[in-house]
Order: sequence, then C-alpha cells, then structure tokens
Amino acid sequence: MDDWSQYLTTRTGFRFHVRPARPADEGTLAEFFTHVTRDDLRFRFLTGLNEVGHDRIAALATVDHKQTENFLAFDEHGSTMIATAMLACDPALDRGEVAISIRNDYKHRGISWELLAHIARFAEAKGVKTLESIESRENHAAIELEREMGFTAEPYPGDPTLILVRRTLDQATHA
Repeated sequence: MDDWSQYLTTRTGFRFHVRPARPADEGTLAEFFTHVTRDDLRFRFLTGLNEVGHDRIAALATVDHKQTENFLAFDEHGSTMIATAMLACDPALDRGEVAISIRNDYKHRGISWELLAHIARFAEAKGVKTLESIESRENHAAIELEREMGFTAEPYPGDPTLILVRRTLDQATHA
C-alpha cells in the first residue's frame, strides 16, 4: 500500500480520515493543540507546556516522510483535526518511536487504538523491526492500551518517572 491516506473505523464505529502531514498543516496543528489538555501535552512532549510553540509545530508539519512520518486524523467530514500520530525512526529503520495526541473532546472513541494500529502497519511496511514509546508513568491509559496491543513495558533507563514500551513488529512479510 503506497497511499497511507485512508478512512479508519474504530471499534466504537467512529469513522475518521488519516493522512500524512504537509508543511501547509502548521496552522491546523497549532489550532489542534489548543484542544489538547495540559496533562496530555505533558504526556506527549514529556515536559510541562502551556502551549505548543512554533518550532515544535513546524517539526510536526514538515517531516521527511522517510525516517519520520506524522499522520493527521480528521473527523469524517474533514472539518476538524482530531489527532496526530508521529513515527520517528532511527537511520537504519530498526527502531521507530511513536507518539500520539488526541483532541480532548474526541477521546474514548477508539481513535488512539486505531491510530497505533495504523502506525504499526506503516512501520511494518517500511521494515521497522521494533516500535517503541516513552511514556510518563502517570499515563496509565496509554500504557494499558499499548499493553493490550502487544507492547511490553519496562523502566526507562536513567529516569524513574518514565516507562519504555516496546513491541517487536512482524517481519515475516518483509524477509
């Protein structure tokens, strides 16, 4: 599958559109993050933020589409950005780190689950061997979701406030 723009449907029946980010999405991303809670900003960026600054927004909109991909999710009609899911890989594409943010008023609809599954399929297609996420120990919902999707959790080296979750991806189709 070359075109990773598609409609996804969650277990709750919620349907949304996902596509790779483009540089023209900076304004959309900036507006989106005004609807993400402070705790969720802290969980996403692993630091306390009141707002997401221009440099971070630019980095999320302007990706190389080789080592890094950022998928933007929109409601079914395309009028509201509801989530972002970023994958950042090492140069050898052995490991990819994923980070997801959901707009506060769109939580609990299965969007995170579906986006993580989408990122895993994308990473597998690229030949990425391991998918990882660094989580705050306080982000119980994300850690539980990742465990349900086959990730294992372990302490993050050197920082007792963080957890490293990891999943080995299926390489059978890429051998």
